[in-house]
Amino acid sequence: MGTFALKTGKDDQFYFNLKAGNGQVILSSEGYTTQAARDNGIESVRKNSTNDERYKRLESSNGKPYFTLTAANNQVIGRSELYESNSAMENGIESVKKNAPDANVKEE
Repeated sequence: MGTFALKTGKDDQFYFNLKAGNGQVILSSEGYTTQAARDNGIESVRKNSTNDERYKRLESSNGKPYFTLTAANNQVIGRSELYESNSAMENGIESVKKNAPDANVKEE
């Protein structure tokens, strides 16, 4: 089962990482100015993670694939790591779809 790992950055903003059952980070949030806004971001990930249309498949400046997860308003609510191949990126998307809806939340 996945976990939303909560943390506070050196910039005093609030973040979360969605981790798969093996502990690997599969989605990272933007910085939020309040804990409540971060918690809303987690709920948005839960809600939107199963909808394939919410994933934007992109390519970094060095040619590596990655994806973002967007809310209904097209705001990015999470970003993946850079992957070595498109198939690895697709596996990452499937992992978010599988882990996000029922993931536990814990402070790191």
